[in-house]
Amino acid sequence: MADRKGRTFEKPRVVVSRCLEFESCRYNGLMISSDVVKGLVPFVEFLPVCPEVEIGLGVPRPPIRVIRKGQGLRLVQPETKRDITIAMVRFAGEFLDSVGEVDGFILKSRSPSCGIKEVKVYPGPEAVSPAAKKSGFFGAAVIERFFFLPIEDEGRLTNFTIRENFLTRIFTFAAFRRVKASMRMRDLVAFQAENKFLLMAYNQKELRELGRIVANLDKKPIADVLYSYEDHLRSAFARAPRFTSNINVLMHALGFFSDELLAGEKAFFLDALEQYRTGRIPLSAVTAITRSWIVRFSTDYLVNQTFFEPYPAELVKITDSGKGRKL
Repeated sequence: MADRKGRTFEKPRVVVSRCLEFESCRYNGLMISSDVVKGLVPFVEFLPVCPEVEIGLGVPRPPIRVIRKGQGLRLVQPETKRDITIAMVRFAGEFLDSVGEVDGFILKSRSPSCGIKEVKVYPGPEAVSPAAKKSGFFGAAVIERFFFLPIEDEGRLTNFTIRENFLTRIFTFAAFRRVKASMRMRDLVAFQAENKFLLMAYNQKELRELGRIVANLDKKPIADVLYSYEDHLRSAFARAPRFTSNINVLMHALGFFSDELLAGEKAFFLDALEQYRTGRIPLSAVTAITRSWIVRFSTDYLVNQTFFEPYPAELVKITDSGKGRKL
C-alpha cells in the first residue's frame, strides 16, 4: 500500500492472539481491546490464533494456570483437574511448523498460554500465591522458535519507544521478504542502500558486514547471498538502537542541509533533538523535521532512506504508557 507521499510498504505478516480485537475467546468470554492492534489492521496481514480454543477448551471456560511439578512446569485447569500440557505443546509445535514466513508476533500479556513474560507460576493447582513468573507455554514456544523476530504483548506496545522499534522491525523484515521473493541482486543492492541510515542506527558493525555480503566479491549464487544477508539482518535488529545512535544519524543527516538552513531552523531542530534525548518526544517527531528538509531541498541521497519513515506515517502515535525508554 502507498502512504500519502507515495512510498509503498509491504504488509508484514504478524501472528496475533485472537482475543486481541478479533474474537471474544478469552476464558471469561470477553475480547480484549488494543488500540495498537486495531490501528494496525489496515497495514498488516494478521494471523489470529487462540491456542486454548484450538486444543478444545470452550468459551467461556474454567481458567488455566502454569504450575511447577517436580523440576518442570505443567499447564493445568484446576477446576476440571485436567493437565493440558501435552496438548498445548503439540499444538504450538504444529502451528509454528505450518505458519510460514512471518515478521512478528503480538501476544496476550500474562496469559498462561500466550504470555511472553510475567506469567504467574504457582506451586500447585490450588495455590493462592504464585511462586515465580515465566513465559506461557505457547509464548515460550514462539520465543524459542522465532527468537530473531520482534515478539511483543499488547501491554508493552503502549510504550511509544517499544512500539516504534516493533513497527520498524516488522516493516523492514516484510520489505526484505519481498527482496527474497524476487531473487534479484539489484533488489538486494537497493534494499541495502535504502536502509543504510537505519542500519547505521541499529548496528554499525552489522551494517559493514551486510555491505560486504552485498558486494559479493566471491560471486556466490544469489540464494547463498540472500541466506547470509538475512542472518546478519536479523542480528542487526536484535537490539533496539540507543537513543544516542539515533541522534548521531540525525546529526549526520543535518550535515546535508547545514549550509542551506537559517540559524533559527537549526536551533529549532537541535531543541527537538534535545527533547528526544530527554524522552519528551518520540523519534518520529524529530525525523519529521528532517523529512521536511529532504522534500524542501530535494536531497536525492536521503529521499529513500527508510530511517526517516520506517513504517507508514499513519501509525505514528505520540501517546505513551509513561514507561519512558525502558525496553
